[in-house]
Amino acid sequence: MSAEIRPISGGRFERIGAHSHIKGLGLDGLKALPVADGMVGQTEAREAAGIIVRMIKEGKMAGRAILLAGPPGTGKTAIAIAIAKELGADVPFVALSGSEIYSAEMKKTEVLMQAMRKAIGVRLHEFRKVYEGEVTSFDVKFTRHPYNPYQQMPESARLTLETTDDKRTFSVGSTITMAMINQGITVGDVIQIDAETGRVIRVGRSEKAAEKFEIAAISEKPVPRPSGNVEKEKEFVYTMTLHDLDEMSARRSGGLLSLFFGGPERAEIDPEVRQRVDEMVKERVEEGTAEIIPGVLFIDEVAMLDIEAFAFLNRAMESDLAPVIILASNRGITKVRGTDIESPHGMPLDLLDRLLIITTRSYTAEEVKEILKIRMKEEGVDVEEEALDLLTKIGAETSLRYAVQMIRPAAEVAKEAGRKAISVADVERVSELFADVRKSTKYLREYEQRMLA
Repeated sequence: MSAEIRPISGGRFERIGAHSHIKGLGLDGLKALPVADGMVGQTEAREAAGIIVRMIKEGKMAGRAILLAGPPGTGKTAIAIAIAKELGADVPFVALSGSEIYSAEMKKTEVLMQAMRKAIGVRLHEFRKVYEGEVTSFDVKFTRHPYNPYQQMPESARLTLETTDDKRTFSVGSTITMAMINQGITVGDVIQIDAETGRVIRVGRSEKAAEKFEIAAISEKPVPRPSGNVEKEKEFVYTMTLHDLDEMSARRSGGLLSLFFGGPERAEIDPEVRQRVDEMVKERVEEGTAEIIPGVLFIDEVAMLDIEAFAFLNRAMESDLAPVIILASNRGITKVRGTDIESPHGMPLDLLDRLLIITTRSYTAEEVKEILKIRMKEEGVDVEEEALDLLTKIGAETSLRYAVQMIRPAAEVAKEAGRKAISVADVERVSELFADVRKSTKYLREYEQRMLA
């Protein structure tokens, strides 16, 4: 019997999002480049967003929010994502649709509050005394199980940890011994043991130990043997959101019921719990052991919010711990939900007065073509020039979104025909099989009598 070992390629699953190509606003200073960072066109809107980013970084956006207003498919969501990218990799970005606040489990104001808390990051710094090093010996002492005479259990162990400069041997109890056994820690692993709690963390396999094996686990990258003393003080940095801290605090204060039912993961959180968390975070910030990372809360289809939700947002913007709120609307003058008052974008005038409004416009044919090129590169699809021109024409006549959605089906048709690049025939075939909004409207008019009212 013989076996052949072959390298695996292309086995990783990747999901390409609608805006995965957006890397930033594509600015040179405050001047928008024609095509950069996945952004195309919308120069005025991007330059306005660049000013917003500077204001946020300088801490001058308190009490304000942003409204992105424009027709459907003009890049409002892309600009919101680009703002978050410009603010930094650790900045939380929470996207919410206006219709999502209407939940049977929570009040709409609670949904909005949780979304706002998820959009505020907290970077916590902790200095802890730890024992760190490579395990060079691990001798476990077993004893008879108290309830099963045929089974043994670990009672203690002798553990030796080594660094490049130090070596120490410890006697450890059953708790640490069991933690090491449960994690599969063996000689050659680099570990950390918290001196206060006894918590054991496996850092990885030592480079020196990994050299002994010609074939090792592909997913595990060897780590160097630590330097310095075995016993040391290390800084640990944890990045969480205010909502994470709210949930942790709610579970701790949940009493006996939280032990059985797992705490209020989908329930409303008591305002007193949030107040305690805010006080704790402010104390840590004053001590210099925490940093607040204001994130971005993006609410699309903002006209779906009602007057109660708008009133809540109006007040929430004034909070000390508030994220950057970006709203998006494709509505004209329409009624504010829950009232008989007509207003621009379906929003109350007192809230509109507090917003910085950025307008977007429809893309030109040349801009549609550039966006299609970027999307094809992102999806790894080749296209013939004539087919790209046809997709551009379709995007200009119907909508950019429809043209972008045709890329993948056309690629599948081309693959079935044995072609490496999308041709005009592939685009025409997909256009026959799928309907855009105009074709769908025409179909409804033709079959209006047969459709259900």
